[in-house]
Amino acid sequence: MNKTDPRIDAYITKSAPFAIPVLDYLRAIVHAACPQVEETMKWSFPHFLYKGSILCSMASFKQHCAFGFWLASRLTDPDKLLAGEGERTSMGHLGRITSIDTLPSEEKLIGFITEAMYLIDQGVKVRNAGGNTGEKQPLVVPDYFMRALEQSPDAVRNFAKFSNSGRKEYVEWIEGAKTETTRQRRIVSAVEWIGEGKTRNWKY
Repeated sequence: MNKTDPRIDAYITKSAPFAIPVLDYLRAIVHAACPQVEETMKWSFPHFLYKGSILCSMASFKQHCAFGFWLASRLTDPDKLLAGEGERTSMGHLGRITSIDTLPSEEKLIGFITEAMYLIDQGVKVRNAGGNTGEKQPLVVPDYFMRALEQSPDAVRNFAKFSNSGRKEYVEWIEGAKTETTRQRRIVSAVEWIGEGKTRNWKY
């Protein structure tokens, strides 16, 4: 591979055993589809750049991997393989990836990557809710919080259904804790509330 980042090598090595072959495979597919790709770490997980713009990204968690496209909402998807904007979470645009077998075919993946490259070549940007264009930072759910959520299937399911702002409220509340004790207490409360389908400010 050309233009690799040793930080991604380290990220993959430190991932759960099931995730290592998945991440290696996705990384190889991206490089095969886009020889000009450059690797980097953004928001603590691997990203792939094409001509300076984010092409796609991947991440690993305790029980699944995630893969997403920066311009997912603009990609052609007749087979409905990509999660919609409302479903966009730490699970990425391909859902919960637990093995290579759970991924779309290599042909489909390369097709998405190639189209994403074309969109970047055409100057397409992410469109935000206000109608303006420009890249916006995606919500990144900390690994430690996702691991806690994964202990409760109801919490994982409900968290995925929340709006982006609803998920963001929980993440900012937890990350805003001043001490580790407070953080852990907030995580316990968050998992319980989310498991019950409650938003962060449900009391109000």
